[in-house]
Amino acid sequence: MKNLILCMSVALCLVPLAAQQQKKPPLSPKETATATIGGKTITIDYSSPRVRGREGHIFTSDGLISHDPHYPIWRAGANAATALHTEGDISIGDLNVPAGDYTLFVDISDPAQWTLVVSKDTGEWGLKYDKTKDLGRVKMRMSKPPSMVEDLVWTITSRGGSRGRLTLAWENEGASVTVTAH
Repeated sequence: MKNLILCMSVALCLVPLAAQQQKKPPLSPKETATATIGGKTITIDYSSPRVRGREGHIFTSDGLISHDPHYPIWRAGANAATALHTEGDISIGDLNVPAGDYTLFVDISDPAQWTLVVSKDTGEWGLKYDKTKDLGRVKMRMSKPPSMVEDLVWTITSRGGSRGRLTLAWENEGASVTVTAH
């Protein structure tokens, strides 16, 4: 009888421990944006942070993004760096991007005119940024979403033929740039 009580006691102690070990959903889940433009598949892999009650406090000079060590360069996502893969040669704005893998950052030093940064450095954690690894930079077209965007989202849309658009939206900001397949 003592052994039974001891076994039951141990089992009851282990149940809450097992419940604590269950993983919570990530605060910034992994997402993928993909499209085929001019027969070339373009993919962006990123982690999507949430506004979570911080509306109006994301992009301000003392806001969330300003605390990143490379501010005003922003990883344009969360966790691991935002990754771009293109299976063919493309142009993003006026920047020629050969087929391959890259990391995307955004320079938000001018709130009215963001700049997309395409880095040749890949596979890094999102806060690592080395300007010497830039493939190039492209000015983005700014816009205000019709309503607050809770979940950061990258989209790639085909505009027919070899043209498309790459868009980033979060909170009360939107920025986009043309994409052309070669």
